[in-house]
Amino acid sequence: MLVELAVGDAYGAGFEYAEPDFVAAHNTLRGYVSHPTHGQLPGAYTDDTQMTLALAELLADGDPWTPEHIAERFVDAFHRDPRPGYAGGFQAFLVGVRTGADFLARIRPHSDKSGAAMRVAPVGLLSTVDEVLHRAEVQARVTHDTPDGIASASAAALAVHYCRHGLGPVAEVGAWIADRLGSPVWARPWQGKVGSKGVMSVRAALTALAGHDSQSEVLRACVAFTGDVDTVATIALAAASWVLPNDLPQVLLDDLENGTYGRDHLAQLDARLRECG
Repeated sequence: MLVELAVGDAYGAGFEYAEPDFVAAHNTLRGYVSHPTHGQLPGAYTDDTQMTLALAELLADGDPWTPEHIAERFVDAFHRDPRPGYAGGFQAFLVGVRTGADFLARIRPHSDKSGAAMRVAPVGLLSTVDEVLHRAEVQARVTHDTPDGIASASAAALAVHYCRHGLGPVAEVGAWIADRLGSPVWARPWQGKVGSKGVMSVRAALTALAGHDSQSEVLRACVAFTGDVDTVATIALAAASWVLPNDLPQVLLDDLENGTYGRDHLAQLDARLRECG
């Protein structure tokens, strides 16, 4: 799961908020694309994967799932491997904090954007819906303590849970989540450009996931929406990795970054996470 979502993140990063004509011309899956204006290296993942990695390591290590431990992991993950991709204000915030306690003391957790949803995939591996929802909410409240911030994180985690545990046809994932969260919005197909709100990214990811039969088709569909497509692809491939054929082009796997916390580290952590469900 972590390798696949990192591929989605890194591939989508080349198209994030790019012009539709650029997306249409280059969304071929033939390799990573250099963004027309950003400085991101092709094949490098972004904050979506780095923050997911922080939560995955916390879950795999079995440490208490508390705001203090979650914040500490976010700080550690950033400072051990600084990278672009974070929103400017949040990146500056992370540069200035060195401990989880400092993070919690200084954060203003009032966002309804996609940060809590993009990183929550490991929580979906847990064995019960109640535990998934509890841990999704705890981690969301650290930075996105708003109704939509929490709901979008919950929906993204439930998508992974639904697929990981084979709870029904993939085409019905949105309806199942809508029933669990008591809101029909998750069953409504997304159309058009994806903005920064968490609900937008998760709805787009669910639409791509439910409407396609392989991981490569899901990835192309996520990017074709335009907008915040690296986040859409991260969320969608985290779930798709458990239920749809993995036909991602080998070039995307081979060219995914593989430094200290790159492809091999993600694959090793994937193996540990399989014991969490």
